[in-house]
Amino acid sequence: MDTVHIAQTLAELGHQTRLEIFRTLVKAGPAGLSIGEIGSKLGVPASTLGFHIKGLVSVGLISQEKQGRAVICRPELTVLTTVIRDLEAECCSEMAVLETENEEA
Repeated sequence: MDTVHIAQTLAELGHQTRLEIFRTLVKAGPAGLSIGEIGSKLGVPASTLGFHIKGLVSVGLISQEKQGRAVICRPELTVLTTVIRDLEAECCSEMAVLETENEEA
């Protein structure tokens, strides 16, 4: 995952309402929730909710499926897991370079 996508993903989660939406969907599990159910649980007006969900969908943190008249939102944990793993993979990567430089000095 490139730096730009990681930054955008973390930025979307960096807003309190979007984080609450995502956490609510994570708690609901793979079945997800309708937009109306999310709004009811969080007490967020529909227009505001739509704006925030759109941001989460844009980075892949939420997927949506139309079921009749309802739109079901589901958390995409693999996206968040990928971001975390990419950051973890870089952990201490420069330590070996610094140790080598110190040994050569």
